[in-house]
Amino acid sequence: MPTSQDMTTPAPVSRGTTPEPPGAPGLLDALQHQVAVFARRAEQTRLGGTGQLRNSMDRAAYLLLNRLDQEGPMGVKALAAGMGIDSSTVTRQVAPLVDTGLVKRTSHPEDGRAVVLQLSPRGQARLEEVRSSRRELMAQVTEGWTEEERQSFCTLLTRFNSALSARQAGLPPADTDPTPTS
Repeated sequence: MPTSQDMTTPAPVSRGTTPEPPGAPGLLDALQHQVAVFARRAEQTRLGGTGQLRNSMDRAAYLLLNRLDQEGPMGVKALAAGMGIDSSTVTRQVAPLVDTGLVKRTSHPEDGRAVVLQLSPRGQARLEEVRSSRRELMAQVTEGWTEEERQSFCTLLTRFNSALSARQAGLPPADTDPTPTS
């Protein structure tokens, strides 16, 4: 079984004595390896935070609550479209959040037949607890980094995630650096 050192040792980016051109197989191999290691580490820790709140909220719940917090009440279809997932997936993921009182279902103000999902006060408090714990984890993991390094990493990771989203949607990747969002 590989050790954590084996998992994070960078793959060689050059097989010869001359550096490889941008996009060369060695560099892309190293990049895909590090993305795979990151995905594994994120899944193992769920990047859940520190202390008692570590692993206390799954990724789907966090992303749904965060979206409702940032964009306000919305219907299932709008929530699904904004997250790039199917409406049935949102319905399935929201059900336990409603059951535990983190999300409220209310009638749409203009169409009483339509349902709107809204972050409850309990959901807002819980989301802030988890955010705070996750902020602490990010601070610990990047403790030796400068603010410029943190910003650069966040910008590049946001750009990477945006390119993956565009690819999934069948769109060409944007050449601009997006503003980091949650």
